[in-house]
Amino acid sequence: MVGPSSQADAGWPADRWAGSPSDLEARSTALRRIRVCDLSGQLAGAGATRILAAFGAQVIRVEDPATSGGWDIVRGAPPYNDERRGIEFGGSFNNHNTEKLGITINLRTERGRDLLTRLITISDVVTENFAGGVFARLGFPYERLQEIKPDIVYVSHSGFGATGPYRDFRTWGPIVQAVSGLTFTSGLAGQPPAGWGFSYMDHLGAYAMAIAMLAALWHRDQTGEGQWVDLAGVEVGLSLTGTDILDHHVNRRAPRSPGSVDSNRAGAPVMAPHGIYPALGEDRWIALACRDDADWARLADAIGEPWAADARLATLAARLAEQDALDARLAAWTAGQGGQELADRLVAAGVPASPVRTPAERIDGTPATPGWDLWPTVAHPDIGPARVEGLPVHLSETDWSLRRGAPRLGEHNRFVLGELLGVGEAELAELTAEGVI
Repeated sequence: MVGPSSQADAGWPADRWAGSPSDLEARSTALRRIRVCDLSGQLAGAGATRILAAFGAQVIRVEDPATSGGWDIVRGAPPYNDERRGIEFGGSFNNHNTEKLGITINLRTERGRDLLTRLITISDVVTENFAGGVFARLGFPYERLQEIKPDIVYVSHSGFGATGPYRDFRTWGPIVQAVSGLTFTSGLAGQPPAGWGFSYMDHLGAYAMAIAMLAALWHRDQTGEGQWVDLAGVEVGLSLTGTDILDHHVNRRAPRSPGSVDSNRAGAPVMAPHGIYPALGEDRWIALACRDDADWARLADAIGEPWAADARLATLAARLAEQDALDARLAAWTAGQGGQELADRLVAAGVPASPVRTPAERIDGTPATPGWDLWPTVAHPDIGPARVEGLPVHLSETDWSLRRGAPRLGEHNRFVLGELLGVGEAELAELTAEGVI
Protein backbone atom coordinates (compact mmCIF):
# COMPACT_ATOMS: atom_id res chain seq x y z
CA MET A 1 0.00 0.00 0.00
CA VAL A 2 1.18 3.50 -0.76
CA GLY A 3 2.03 5.17 2.55
CA PRO A 4 3.34 8.39 4.02
CA SER A 5 7.00 9.19 4.00
CA SER A 6 7.34 10.44 7.56
CA GLN A 7 4.32 9.34 9.60
CA ALA A 8 3.52 5.82 10.67
CA ASP A 9 -0.02 4.66 9.99
CA ALA A 10 -0.76 4.66 13.70
CA GLY A 11 0.34 8.27 13.85
CA TRP A 12 -2.64 9.56 11.91
CA PRO A 13 -5.35 10.71 14.34
CA ALA A 14 -8.89 9.60 13.62
CA ASP A 15 -10.07 13.21 13.44
CA ARG A 16 -7.72 14.00 10.57
CA TRP A 17 -10.78 13.48 8.39
CA ALA A 18 -12.74 16.25 10.13
CA GLY A 19 -15.58 13.81 10.52
CA SER A 20 -17.10 11.51 13.07
CA PRO A 21 -15.60 8.06 13.80
CA SER A 22 -18.45 6.49 11.85
CA ASP A 23 -17.58 8.71 8.91
CA LEU A 24 -13.96 7.54 9.11
CA GLU A 25 -15.00 3.91 9.21
CA ALA A 26 -17.15 4.42 6.09
CA ARG A 27 -14.21 5.68 4.03
CA SER A 28 -12.06 3.56 1.79
CA THR A 29 -8.75 2.50 3.32
CA ALA A 30 -6.93 2.19 -0.01
CA LEU A 31 -5.19 5.60 0.27
CA ARG A 32 -6.03 6.42 3.85
CA ARG A 33 -2.50 7.45 4.80
CA ILE A 34 -2.03 9.93 1.94
CA ARG A 35 -2.43 13.68 2.40
CA VAL A 36 -2.73 15.95 -0.64
CA CYS A 37 -2.20 19.71 -0.56
CA ASP A 38 -4.45 20.52 -3.50
CA LEU A 39 -4.22 23.88 -5.26
CA SER A 40 -5.78 22.57 -8.46
CA GLY A 41 -9.19 23.75 -9.56
CA GLN A 42 -11.92 23.76 -12.17
CA LEU A 43 -12.27 20.24 -13.53
CA ALA A 44 -8.94 18.75 -14.63
CA GLY A 45 -6.96 19.08 -11.41
CA ALA A 46 -9.93 18.84 -9.08
CA GLY A 47 -11.10 15.72 -10.90
CA ALA A 48 -7.76 13.99 -10.31
CA THR A 49 -7.59 14.67 -6.58
CA ARG A 50 -11.27 13.71 -6.33
CA ILE A 51 -10.30 10.16 -7.34
CA LEU A 52 -7.73 9.97 -4.54
CA ALA A 53 -10.25 11.40 -2.06
CA ALA A 54 -12.79 8.75 -3.06
CA PHE A 55 -10.24 6.09 -2.16
CA GLY A 56 -9.60 7.58 1.26
CA ALA A 57 -6.82 10.14 0.81
CA GLN A 58 -7.11 13.32 2.84
CA VAL A 59 -7.31 16.02 0.18
CA ILE A 60 -7.00 19.59 1.49
CA ARG A 61 -8.33 21.94 -1.14
CA VAL A 62 -6.61 25.36 -0.98
CA GLU A 63 -8.60 28.31 -2.36
CA ASP A 64 -8.21 32.07 -2.51
CA PRO A 65 -10.25 33.87 0.17
CA ALA A 66 -10.74 36.96 -2.03
CA THR A 67 -14.38 37.89 -2.60
CA SER A 68 -13.72 39.40 -6.04
CA GLY A 69 -13.85 36.13 -7.92
CA GLY A 70 -10.51 34.71 -6.82
CA TRP A 71 -11.94 31.33 -5.96
CA ASP A 72 -12.48 28.48 -8.38
CA ILE A 73 -14.60 29.87 -11.22
CA VAL A 74 -16.91 26.84 -11.21
CA ARG A 75 -17.65 27.19 -7.48
CA GLY A 76 -20.88 29.10 -8.11
CA ALA A 77 -21.42 28.19 -11.75
CA PRO A 78 -24.18 26.02 -13.25
CA PRO A 79 -25.58 23.46 -13.27
CA TYR A 80 -27.61 23.99 -10.10
CA ASN A 81 -29.68 21.64 -8.01
CA ASP A 82 -32.55 24.12 -7.66
CA GLU A 83 -33.27 27.86 -7.89
CA ARG A 84 -30.62 28.86 -5.33
CA ARG A 85 -27.48 30.63 -6.56
CA GLY A 86 -24.16 31.64 -5.01
CA ILE A 87 -20.64 30.40 -4.42
CA GLU A 88 -21.79 27.36 -2.45
CA PHE A 89 -24.29 26.09 -5.02
CA GLY A 90 -22.25 25.26 -8.14
CA GLY A 91 -23.05 21.72 -9.23
CA SER A 92 -19.73 21.07 -10.97
CA PHE A 93 -17.79 22.27 -7.94
CA ASN A 94 -19.78 20.02 -5.63
CA ASN A 95 -19.29 17.11 -8.00
CA HIS A 96 -15.52 17.55 -8.34
CA ASN A 97 -14.70 18.27 -4.72
CA THR A 98 -16.62 15.63 -2.81
CA GLU A 99 -14.86 14.23 0.28
CA LYS A 100 -12.29 17.05 0.34
CA LEU A 101 -11.47 19.49 3.10
CA GLY A 102 -11.53 23.16 2.13
CA ILE A 103 -9.30 25.98 3.36
CA THR A 104 -8.49 29.50 2.16
CA ILE A 105 -5.00 31.01 1.88
CA ASN A 106 -4.09 34.28 0.18
CA LEU A 107 -0.80 33.43 -1.52
CA ARG A 108 -0.22 37.07 -2.44
CA THR A 109 0.71 37.67 1.20
CA GLU A 110 3.87 36.62 3.02
CA ARG A 111 1.87 35.12 5.88
CA GLY A 112 -0.23 33.18 3.41
CA ARG A 113 2.85 31.73 1.74
CA ASP A 114 4.16 30.79 5.19
CA LEU A 115 0.94 28.90 5.94
CA LEU A 116 1.20 27.01 2.65
CA THR A 117 4.83 26.16 3.41
CA ARG A 118 3.78 24.65 6.74
CA LEU A 119 0.99 22.69 5.05
CA ILE A 120 3.43 21.28 2.49
CA THR A 121 5.69 19.98 5.26
CA ILE A 122 2.95 17.62 6.45
CA SER A 123 1.71 16.61 2.97
CA ASP A 124 2.66 13.79 0.64
CA VAL A 125 1.59 15.47 -2.59
CA VAL A 126 1.22 19.04 -3.86
CA THR A 127 -1.01 19.49 -6.91
CA GLU A 128 -1.85 22.48 -9.08
CA ASN A 129 -3.18 23.13 -12.57
CA PHE A 130 -2.14 26.72 -13.12
CA ALA A 131 -0.61 27.78 -16.42
CA GLY A 132 3.05 26.84 -16.69
CA GLY A 133 5.27 28.83 -14.33
CA VAL A 134 2.51 30.44 -12.25
CA PHE A 135 3.18 28.43 -9.09
CA ALA A 136 6.89 29.23 -9.36
CA ARG A 137 6.12 32.94 -9.63
CA LEU A 138 4.09 32.65 -6.44
CA GLY A 139 7.28 31.55 -4.75
CA PHE A 140 7.02 27.77 -5.06
CA PRO A 141 9.17 26.38 -7.86
CA TYR A 142 9.96 22.68 -7.58
CA GLU A 143 13.36 23.44 -6.07
CA ARG A 144 11.66 25.35 -3.25
CA LEU A 145 9.21 22.49 -2.67
CA GLN A 146 12.17 20.12 -2.36
CA GLU A 147 13.69 22.40 0.26
CA ILE A 148 10.43 22.39 2.22
CA LYS A 149 10.00 18.61 1.99
CA PRO A 150 12.67 16.62 0.11
CA ASP A 151 10.43 13.66 -0.74
CA ILE A 152 7.42 15.67 -1.87
CA VAL A 153 5.52 14.56 -4.97
CA TYR A 154 4.70 17.68 -6.97
CA VAL A 155 2.14 17.42 -9.78
CA SER A 156 1.65 20.30 -12.21
CA HIS A 157 -1.08 19.95 -14.83
CA SER A 158 -1.17 22.66 -17.48
CA GLY A 159 -2.24 22.81 -21.09
CA PHE A 160 1.23 22.59 -22.62
CA GLY A 161 3.42 21.46 -19.75
CA ALA A 162 6.26 23.29 -18.02
CA THR A 163 8.65 23.45 -21.00
CA GLY A 164 8.49 24.40 -24.66
CA PRO A 165 7.35 27.46 -26.62
CA TYR A 166 3.71 27.25 -25.48
CA ARG A 167 4.32 26.74 -21.76
CA ASP A 168 2.82 30.12 -20.82
CA PHE A 169 -0.37 29.69 -22.84
CA ARG A 170 -3.60 29.16 -20.93
CA THR A 171 -6.05 26.54 -22.07
CA TRP A 172 -9.51 25.18 -21.34
CA GLY A 173 -10.89 21.75 -22.17
CA PRO A 174 -12.31 22.63 -25.63
CA ILE A 175 -9.08 24.46 -26.53
CA VAL A 176 -7.02 21.42 -25.58
CA GLN A 177 -9.28 19.29 -27.75
CA ALA A 178 -8.87 21.63 -30.72
CA VAL A 179 -5.08 21.99 -30.43
CA SER A 180 -4.53 18.27 -29.95
CA GLY A 181 -6.39 17.37 -33.16
CA LEU A 182 -9.35 15.67 -31.51
CA THR A 183 -11.85 18.31 -32.63
CA PHE A 184 -10.97 17.82 -36.29
CA THR A 185 -11.67 14.09 -36.12
CA SER A 186 -15.27 14.61 -34.98
CA GLY A 187 -17.90 15.82 -37.41
CA LEU A 188 -20.52 14.94 -39.98
CA ALA A 189 -19.95 14.70 -43.71
CA GLY A 190 -19.78 18.09 -45.36
CA GLN A 191 -19.93 19.97 -42.06
CA PRO A 192 -17.26 21.79 -40.02
CA PRO A 193 -15.59 19.86 -37.19
CA ALA A 194 -18.16 19.31 -34.45
CA GLY A 195 -15.73 19.07 -31.57
CA TRP A 196 -16.29 17.12 -28.40
CA GLY A 197 -18.78 19.50 -26.84
CA PHE A 198 -18.22 19.53 -23.09
CA SER A 199 -14.69 19.72 -21.66
CA TYR A 200 -14.02 16.02 -21.91
CA MET A 201 -10.27 16.57 -21.92
CA ASP A 202 -10.54 17.99 -18.42
CA HIS A 203 -11.87 14.61 -17.31
CA LEU A 204 -9.44 12.52 -19.32
CA GLY A 205 -6.56 14.71 -18.18
CA ALA A 206 -7.71 14.13 -14.61
CA TYR A 207 -7.50 10.36 -15.07
CA ALA A 208 -3.93 10.68 -16.40
CA MET A 209 -3.03 12.99 -13.50
CA ALA A 210 -4.39 10.57 -10.90
CA ILE A 211 -2.47 7.65 -12.38
CA ALA A 212 0.72 9.71 -12.46
CA MET A 213 0.28 10.72 -8.81
CA LEU A 214 -0.10 7.11 -7.72
CA ALA A 215 2.94 6.04 -9.76
CA ALA A 216 5.06 8.77 -8.17
CA LEU A 217 3.85 7.85 -4.69
CA TRP A 218 4.73 4.21 -5.31
CA HIS A 219 8.22 5.24 -6.43
CA ARG A 220 8.62 7.37 -3.32
CA ASP A 221 7.64 4.47 -1.10
CA GLN A 222 10.19 2.22 -2.78
CA THR A 223 13.08 4.70 -2.88
CA GLY A 224 12.28 7.58 -0.53
CA GLU A 225 12.60 9.90 -3.51
CA GLY A 226 10.02 12.52 -4.43
CA GLN A 227 9.67 13.91 -7.93
CA TRP A 228 8.00 16.44 -10.20
CA VAL A 229 5.18 15.10 -12.33
CA ASP A 230 4.73 17.45 -15.30
CA LEU A 231 1.51 16.80 -17.23
CA ALA A 232 0.41 18.52 -20.46
CA GLY A 233 -3.29 18.29 -21.26
CA VAL A 234 -2.69 18.75 -24.99
CA GLU A 235 -0.39 15.73 -25.02
CA VAL A 236 -3.07 13.67 -23.29
CA GLY A 237 -5.45 14.68 -26.07
CA LEU A 238 -2.90 13.89 -28.75
CA SER A 239 -2.48 10.39 -27.32
CA LEU A 240 -6.21 9.80 -27.92
CA THR A 241 -6.11 10.45 -31.64
CA GLY A 242 -4.96 6.85 -32.02
CA THR A 243 -4.95 5.41 -35.53
CA ASP A 244 -5.39 8.85 -37.11
CA ILE A 245 -1.76 9.60 -36.23
CA LEU A 246 -0.60 6.30 -37.73
CA ASP A 247 -2.69 6.84 -40.85
CA HIS A 248 -1.18 10.28 -41.34
CA HIS A 249 2.44 9.19 -40.91
CA VAL A 250 2.20 5.88 -42.76
CA ASN A 251 -0.37 6.56 -45.46
CA ARG A 252 -0.38 10.38 -45.58
CA ARG A 253 -4.16 10.36 -45.25
CA ALA A 254 -6.16 12.99 -43.38
CA PRO A 255 -8.52 11.71 -40.68
CA ARG A 256 -11.48 13.21 -42.51
CA SER A 257 -11.99 14.76 -45.90
CA PRO A 258 -14.66 17.48 -45.65
CA GLY A 259 -17.72 16.57 -47.67
CA SER A 260 -16.91 12.89 -48.06
CA VAL A 261 -16.55 11.12 -44.73
CA ASP A 262 -19.22 10.52 -42.08
CA SER A 263 -17.51 10.28 -38.70
CA ASN A 264 -19.97 7.59 -37.63
CA ARG A 265 -18.40 5.21 -40.12
CA ALA A 266 -15.62 2.94 -38.90
CA GLY A 267 -12.17 3.57 -40.30
CA ALA A 268 -9.93 1.16 -38.43
CA PRO A 269 -10.92 -1.57 -38.73
CA VAL A 270 -13.19 -0.80 -41.64
CA MET A 271 -16.78 -1.98 -41.22
CA ALA A 272 -19.97 -1.51 -43.22
CA PRO A 273 -22.63 -0.82 -42.26
CA HIS A 274 -21.46 1.00 -39.14
CA GLY A 275 -23.29 4.06 -37.89
CA ILE A 276 -26.25 5.78 -36.27
CA TYR A 277 -29.62 5.35 -37.95
CA PRO A 278 -33.06 6.90 -37.33
CA ALA A 279 -35.63 5.03 -35.26
CA LEU A 280 -39.35 5.52 -34.74
CA GLY A 281 -40.15 8.76 -32.92
CA GLU A 282 -38.80 12.28 -32.77
CA ASP A 283 -35.00 12.41 -32.45
CA ARG A 284 -34.76 8.68 -31.75
CA TRP A 285 -31.84 6.68 -33.08
CA ILE A 286 -30.23 3.26 -33.14
CA ALA A 287 -26.54 2.37 -33.40
CA LEU A 288 -25.51 -0.80 -35.17
CA ALA A 289 -22.34 -2.32 -36.56
CA CYS A 290 -21.46 -5.23 -38.79
CA ARG A 291 -17.99 -6.37 -37.84
CA ASP A 292 -17.68 -8.84 -40.70
CA ASP A 293 -19.59 -10.62 -43.45
CA ALA A 294 -21.21 -12.99 -40.96
CA ASP A 295 -22.71 -10.04 -39.07
CA TRP A 296 -24.05 -8.66 -42.33
CA ALA A 297 -25.63 -12.02 -43.17
CA ARG A 298 -27.41 -12.01 -39.81
CA LEU A 299 -28.55 -8.42 -40.30
CA ALA A 300 -29.77 -9.18 -43.82
CA ASP A 301 -31.86 -12.08 -42.45
CA ALA A 302 -33.34 -9.75 -39.82
CA ILE A 303 -34.18 -7.15 -42.48
CA GLY A 304 -35.89 -9.78 -44.60
CA GLU A 305 -36.19 -7.62 -47.73
CA PRO A 306 -34.94 -8.44 -51.25
CA TRP A 307 -32.38 -5.62 -51.36
CA ALA A 308 -30.65 -6.95 -48.23
CA ALA A 309 -30.46 -10.46 -49.69
CA ASP A 310 -28.64 -9.20 -52.81
CA ALA A 311 -25.51 -11.34 -53.13
CA ARG A 312 -23.57 -8.27 -54.29
CA LEU A 313 -23.64 -7.00 -50.69
CA ALA A 314 -22.24 -10.21 -49.23
CA THR A 315 -18.65 -8.93 -49.06
CA LEU A 316 -17.16 -5.97 -47.22
CA ALA A 317 -15.60 -4.58 -50.41
CA ALA A 318 -18.98 -4.55 -52.12
CA ARG A 319 -20.74 -2.91 -49.17
CA LEU A 320 -18.05 -0.23 -48.98
CA ALA A 321 -18.47 0.52 -52.68
CA GLU A 322 -22.22 1.03 -52.12
CA GLN A 323 -22.01 2.51 -48.63
CA ASP A 324 -24.04 5.67 -49.32
CA ALA A 325 -26.89 3.74 -50.91
CA LEU A 326 -26.67 1.02 -48.26
CA ASP A 327 -26.91 3.55 -45.43
CA ALA A 328 -29.91 5.22 -47.07
CA ARG A 329 -31.80 1.93 -47.41
CA LEU A 330 -30.87 0.85 -43.92
CA ALA A 331 -32.06 4.21 -42.51
CA ALA A 332 -35.39 3.84 -44.28
CA TRP A 333 -35.78 0.39 -42.72
CA THR A 334 -34.86 1.38 -39.17
CA ALA A 335 -36.91 4.61 -39.21
CA GLY A 336 -40.19 2.72 -38.92
CA GLN A 337 -39.21 0.71 -35.83
CA GLY A 338 -38.75 1.43 -32.16
CA GLY A 339 -35.07 1.68 -31.27
CA GLN A 340 -35.18 -0.52 -28.16
CA GLU A 341 -37.34 -3.21 -29.75
CA LEU A 342 -35.21 -3.32 -32.88
CA ALA A 343 -31.98 -3.41 -30.90
CA ASP A 344 -33.28 -6.29 -28.79
CA ARG A 345 -34.16 -8.22 -31.92
CA LEU A 346 -30.79 -7.57 -33.59
CA VAL A 347 -28.79 -8.46 -30.48
CA ALA A 348 -30.74 -11.69 -30.19
CA ALA A 349 -29.76 -12.41 -33.79
CA GLY A 350 -26.09 -11.74 -33.04
CA VAL A 351 -25.78 -8.24 -34.52
CA PRO A 352 -24.20 -5.53 -32.29
CA ALA A 353 -26.87 -2.85 -31.78
CA SER A 354 -28.18 -0.43 -29.17
CA PRO A 355 -30.72 2.36 -28.96
CA VAL A 356 -29.08 5.77 -28.65
CA ARG A 357 -30.05 6.82 -25.13
CA THR A 358 -30.09 10.30 -23.68
CA PRO A 359 -27.98 10.78 -20.54
CA ALA A 360 -31.16 11.00 -18.45
CA GLU A 361 -32.41 7.71 -19.87
CA ARG A 362 -29.13 5.99 -19.12
CA ILE A 363 -28.91 7.33 -15.58
CA ASP A 364 -32.52 6.95 -14.47
CA GLY A 365 -34.07 4.61 -17.00
CA THR A 366 -32.04 1.41 -16.81
CA PRO A 367 -31.69 -1.20 -14.05
CA ALA A 368 -27.90 -1.09 -14.45
CA THR A 369 -27.62 2.30 -12.74
CA PRO A 370 -28.49 1.35 -9.14
CA GLY A 371 -26.69 -1.95 -9.54
CA TRP A 372 -23.42 -0.26 -10.45
CA ASP A 373 -23.78 2.63 -7.98
CA LEU A 374 -22.25 5.15 -10.35
CA TRP A 375 -24.35 8.04 -9.02
CA PRO A 376 -24.05 8.16 -5.22
CA THR A 377 -25.80 10.80 -3.13
CA VAL A 378 -23.61 13.08 -1.02
CA ALA A 379 -24.66 15.45 1.76
CA HIS A 380 -23.81 19.13 1.29
CA PRO A 381 -24.53 21.59 4.15
CA ASP A 382 -26.10 24.16 1.79
CA ILE A 383 -27.22 22.25 -1.28
CA GLY A 384 -28.56 19.31 0.71
CA PRO A 385 -28.50 15.76 -0.67
CA ALA A 386 -27.29 15.68 -4.26
CA ARG A 387 -26.21 12.99 -6.66
CA VAL A 388 -22.65 13.15 -7.97
CA GLU A 389 -20.49 11.09 -10.28
CA GLY A 390 -19.06 7.95 -8.77
CA LEU A 391 -16.09 6.06 -10.21
CA PRO A 392 -16.55 3.45 -12.95
CA VAL A 393 -14.62 0.80 -10.99
CA HIS A 394 -15.24 -1.28 -7.89
CA LEU A 395 -12.63 -2.88 -5.63
CA SER A 396 -13.70 -5.94 -3.67
CA GLU A 397 -11.73 -5.04 -0.53
CA THR A 398 -11.01 -1.28 -0.57
CA ASP A 399 -13.75 0.23 -2.71
CA TRP A 400 -14.25 3.98 -3.08
CA SER A 401 -16.75 5.92 -1.02
CA LEU A 402 -18.35 9.33 -1.64
CA ARG A 403 -20.62 10.59 1.13
CA ARG A 404 -19.62 14.16 1.99
CA GLY A 405 -20.23 17.01 -0.44
CA ALA A 406 -17.72 19.67 -1.44
CA PRO A 407 -16.46 22.01 1.29
CA ARG A 408 -17.83 25.49 1.74
CA LEU A 409 -15.33 28.25 1.07
CA GLY A 410 -12.88 28.03 3.97
CA GLU A 411 -15.04 25.53 5.84
CA HIS A 412 -12.13 23.63 7.39
CA ASN A 413 -9.77 26.52 8.17
CA ARG A 414 -10.02 25.91 11.90
CA PHE A 415 -9.42 22.17 11.62
CA VAL A 416 -6.54 22.24 9.11
CA LEU A 417 -4.80 25.44 10.18
CA GLY A 418 -5.63 25.09 13.85
CA GLU A 419 -5.43 21.39 14.64
CA LEU A 420 -3.03 20.20 11.93
CA LEU A 421 -0.72 23.23 11.76
CA GLY A 422 -1.12 24.43 15.35
CA VAL A 423 -2.32 27.97 14.61
CA GLY A 424 -4.03 29.38 17.71
CA GLU A 425 -7.47 30.97 17.87
CA ALA A 426 -6.09 34.48 18.30
CA GLU A 427 -3.84 34.13 15.27
CA LEU A 428 -6.66 32.64 13.20
CA ALA A 429 -8.77 35.68 13.99
CA GLU A 430 -5.89 37.95 13.05
CA LEU A 431 -5.26 36.13 9.78
CA THR A 432 -8.93 36.41 8.93
CA ALA A 433 -9.01 40.13 9.66
CA GLU A 434 -5.97 40.71 7.46
CA GLY A 435 -7.46 38.75 4.54
CA VAL A 436 -4.77 36.07 4.73
CA ILE A 437 -7.39 33.32 5.15
